[in-house]
Amino acid sequence: MANGVDMGSGPPGGGSQFGGGTPAEAAEGYTAFKLEQRGIEHVAEADRKLRPQGLFWMWTGAIWNVEFLVYGALIVSFGLTFWQAVVAILVGNIFYVFLGWASLAGPKTGTTAFMVSRAPFGRNGNRAPSLFNWITQVGFEVEGLVIVVLIVVAMFVHEGIHLNDTGKTIAIILAVLVQFVVPFLGHATITKVLRYLSYVFIIVFAIMACLVLPHAHVSSLHTHGTDSWWLWTTGIVLIVSAGGLGWTENAADYSRYLPADTATSKTFWAATLGGAIPSILLELLGAAAFLVNPAVTAAAAVPASFASWFFWPFLILALPQLFAINTIDMYSSGVTLQALGLPAKRWVCVVIDTIISGGVTALVIFKGNFYTDLSGFLDYIVVWLGAWFGVYIVDYMLRRGRYEFSSLAAKHGGLYWRNGGFNWKALLSLAAGMFAAMMWIDAAFYWPSYSSPLSNWSHGADFSWAFGLIVSAVVYFVLSFRSVPKEVEGRS
Repeated sequence: MANGVDMGSGPPGGGSQFGGGTPAEAAEGYTAFKLEQRGIEHVAEADRKLRPQGLFWMWTGAIWNVEFLVYGALIVSFGLTFWQAVVAILVGNIFYVFLGWASLAGPKTGTTAFMVSRAPFGRNGNRAPSLFNWITQVGFEVEGLVIVVLIVVAMFVHEGIHLNDTGKTIAIILAVLVQFVVPFLGHATITKVLRYLSYVFIIVFAIMACLVLPHAHVSSLHTHGTDSWWLWTTGIVLIVSAGGLGWTENAADYSRYLPADTATSKTFWAATLGGAIPSILLELLGAAAFLVNPAVTAAAAVPASFASWFFWPFLILALPQLFAINTIDMYSSGVTLQALGLPAKRWVCVVIDTIISGGVTALVIFKGNFYTDLSGFLDYIVVWLGAWFGVYIVDYMLRRGRYEFSSLAAKHGGLYWRNGGFNWKALLSLAAGMFAAMMWIDAAFYWPSYSSPLSNWSHGADFSWAFGLIVSAVVYFVLSFRSVPKEVEGRS
């Protein structure tokens, strides 16, 4: 065992889905703007060129984004006062610690989040949360592409041109083709592009703050105020699901390129702060921009809160940032398809995701109601995501970050095969957490409309993300606190 990860060949008959090769044979050059062949295969130590500061700037580059301005404006639009929104943003973004924790498995295993997820769930049992994750990633891809198209439409409208359905279709196709490039090339390209984009957008943020803050008058906002404290919990759900919890399923996909001996604290803080700092700043600015012009809840209308001269500079710079954040999702959805068992290379999976997300984007554009659908999407994904993360992180702690890669990769047999590839303790914990989340969710204004018993009892409060996570974590710990450490020690 090296660095807490057993790199042995596994049990007889286990086999590898990577063509039977050893991890060393999976080595490839780590070069930006060159097609990455590797998917969920183990990253050889020689290819782990990423450093903690690179992980920090990658997350920062992804999140310096117009989407997070919109999130800040949206929670004010729910009916919160400005200061309630500020507290929701500050509290909600504390949970970027989840992203930090979820990143720890990457350097220790050298593989992706939903390969590591096979340890608690088993190879076949892991297909359920992997499917949920793939749907979630595609949903975020669609969100980004829709906003890109809406911004392009706004650009034409600004010049007095109203795009018809053919024009919108062309805009969708072009957006999909541009979006495809960076995730297709892979990890090294993503980290380099996002790092340099972050520098540019930090400057843009400073300009936006100077334009907005002098005109944001808190006293001009009339809302439900303190009587609607339950709206505050809905705002928290949006902030947490779009932020710290919502990125956990991507975490190890990127941290796996850190050397195995990277200090745990450095991995944790690089991911946590890389996500939290831009998220807090942008959401606060979005909340302030709502005071200037409520239209800011629609990304294409964000410039309405700024000086007129800033329209074109902002939107031109917003487009590459939207493509950047979508890159994170599209790369992860590709490797998640592989973890599901799709026998295709990573880049082929990216092609599949590109086609699907483009088709769904067209449906959303021509259907309308995008921002209602977005709020509902962010509300519902926490049902599975909190429950999965509860199992995932408790399993990591019980095994102290020690995994056997050959068993993660095995088609049959191995340490994590258990009962035909299923670990029913983890699956039961996941189901319990999801049930608990559904008992405290308030989605009465979304589709499908649903208001849970505990939400009704608490006058509309929504603690679904926390309730689901805690219940799944507790159930899994009770069922596994003896068996998982024995499983680890038995193979050490």
